[in-house]
Amino acid sequence: MVNKRLHLILFTLPFFNLLNFSQDVISDDRLLDIIKQKGQAEVIIAYSGRKETEYLSRNLSIASVEDKRIHIILSRKTVEWFIAQHYDYEIIVRDDAKGIVNSSDIKAAVAWETYPTYTQYDSIMQKFADDYPSLSNLDTIGTSINGKLILALKISDNAGNDEDEPEVFYASTMHGDETGGFILLLRLADYLLKNYTLSTRVRSLVDNLEIWINPLSNPDGTYGSGDTMTSPTRFNANGEDLNRNFPDPEEPGKILEKENNDMISFMRRHKFILSANFHSGAEVVNYPWDRWFRLHADDNWFYSISRSYADTVHKHSVSGYMTYLDDGVTNGYDWYKINGGRQDFVIYELHGREVTIELDYDYITPAAQLNSLWEYNWRSMLGYLENSLYGIHGFVRDAHTSAPVPARIFVIDHDKDSSHIYSDTLTGSFVRLIAPGTWDLLFTATGYQDVLLTNVAVVEGQSTGLLVEMHSDINSVDTSETPVPVLYPNPAKTIIKAVLPERQFGRINIKIFNSTGIKISDYYSYAMKGIPVEIDVRGLSGGVYTVIFTNTTSKITDKGRFVVLRR
Repeated sequence: MVNKRLHLILFTLPFFNLLNFSQDVISDDRLLDIIKQKGQAEVIIAYSGRKETEYLSRNLSIASVEDKRIHIILSRKTVEWFIAQHYDYEIIVRDDAKGIVNSSDIKAAVAWETYPTYTQYDSIMQKFADDYPSLSNLDTIGTSINGKLILALKISDNAGNDEDEPEVFYASTMHGDETGGFILLLRLADYLLKNYTLSTRVRSLVDNLEIWINPLSNPDGTYGSGDTMTSPTRFNANGEDLNRNFPDPEEPGKILEKENNDMISFMRRHKFILSANFHSGAEVVNYPWDRWFRLHADDNWFYSISRSYADTVHKHSVSGYMTYLDDGVTNGYDWYKINGGRQDFVIYELHGREVTIELDYDYITPAAQLNSLWEYNWRSMLGYLENSLYGIHGFVRDAHTSAPVPARIFVIDHDKDSSHIYSDTLTGSFVRLIAPGTWDLLFTATGYQDVLLTNVAVVEGQSTGLLVEMHSDINSVDTSETPVPVLYPNPAKTIIKAVLPERQFGRINIKIFNSTGIKISDYYSYAMKGIPVEIDVRGLSGGVYTVIFTNTTSKITDKGRFVVLRR
């Protein structure tokens, strides 16, 4: 990678006069021909402001915004729309495919300096599970449109058992032509398994976590319909950008691709407390939000863990690596807005914590530089996983029976935008990752009295243990076989809890109307068995309101009424 920086500078120099638009625009026919041959094309247009960029981002796949230029990757589904907008543009023709060296066999593949065939990749993942049966277990997230397996390897000290340990998740290459992370995650799995008995650091991670690794999220983009990596594309077999195709509260009704439906089901089952997805096209750690200007409730914590990743990289890499934007760190929206990204979906709708790690300016990391990429990043990858061992770790249980209680955990005067978490339905365990400080936590659960814990101290690099016992609410609402929504307390001044019927379980839309029929609020949430949906009414004036709950899958609607008191 030492020579790459010069290569990139020489590569971009011809486009420095792009803003003058003095060069002849390459014909649209040429653009269409590239799409036909390669399945995608990269173009650059001039940056003309955030509003225009957001408009483009809703219709196209923007890969990067830098130096007053917008890099766009076009697919066969978007090229006609782009041409119809009549932008002045330059076509970028990259020679990234020259860096692909395919492995001759499995032995060459596991030297991690070439790219495996799809068959070899499948065999490598199976070999991990076969060679380390007590430490690893191979699972299938789903299949691609072309029928290729999307694999995930579980690494833990008792991998065959579902232990009550925090689950963490690394995934890569949902853009099929961003290949560096693919090899990095294969090599990380290999490193963890081989060093379990040799490294106390690795042993601590494997003993205390359930680590899931998905090296290849978009096999059709990487391998097409074949077995060998020749000309990878960003998109899946339908020409869709998977990292713009996750559910988004600003884009209701989106049709999800098969790969994303399978991935969402997998992530819902495992409830990962910490995750990261690896990309290329820049060298920067991107933290939430991607779609909103406002900051996440845990913005300081997200910046800190992102800063730690980049700073550790700087200690072990050549000068200039991962120094983009804020010395290798950026808030997603500050860089450029996207909708339908996985990162924001995981955080907002699954109550997890995720960042996006851009590993390399080259989309396809040349095989000769794969070893350098590993040397620069592996320590940071271990350090990022270690964040899951800190924060607040605890259990919520019934004070009389010691049975686990599924509770909502809300940090007072801190949580917002779905940043709260839930204890596990089966075990009552929870992990609240949060910055060092002193915090007040509110625990709520159906049929139980609220519990408020004040001055819970969190120390950097340590975990704070809690055992929370909840007492049955003598006057609790009977929520068994609820035929209609039950709202309580009603009237209310601050929070109303809604116990919904089973037909509403899953992702729901919530609309609130005042007594004159004017819509006051419209947002999305989740309904789960045993956990009431909470409606914050602190911003509403006194009066009578109607709330409508709509399951986004079945479209079934339920209605309720509540009263807000103001004195």
